Amino acid sequence: MTQWNTTASAVARNLGRNAIFSGIAALLPLIVGPITGGYRGFVPPLGWLLVLVFCVIVLALAIHLLFDALLFRLASSHETEAAGLAAVDDLLSRMRLRKPDRMPPGLERRIAGSRRIVWRLRFALAIYLAIFAILLLNASDGQPLC
Repeated sequence: MTQWNTTASAVARNLGRNAIFSGIAALLPLIVGPITGGYRGFVPPLGWLLVLVFCVIVLALAIHLLFDALLFRLASSHETEAAGLAAVDDLLSRMRLRKPDRMPPGLERRIAGSRRIVWRLRFALAIYLAIFAILLLNASDGQPLC
């Protein structure tokens, strides 16, 4: 394997890990919420709506990262960087997700774009978990849940 293949494979692996971890972390409060809600009544419907909206945002970004990971895996399966990135661009244009560019972005620019999505995902997950913690503390009135 060449260096760009190794880089693309490592990026795909890291994106997949970030997406799966964030998806699981987003689903855990939805599982824990009703369990704790039976004890004292968790939150009003508006609070649940807010939690659900942020959960959907986090899951959508996680799915986007999984798709990016698959695209990096596709690119790393080719012999040269130009062939791999051309295959990704061809796939995206056939799916009508991107118009073909005269000057397609390189591997580093694509990695930078995926890193921006990772940071957006982390930010949305942090807000989501903070909202859940606030609602949980508000519902318990500072008392232990057990």
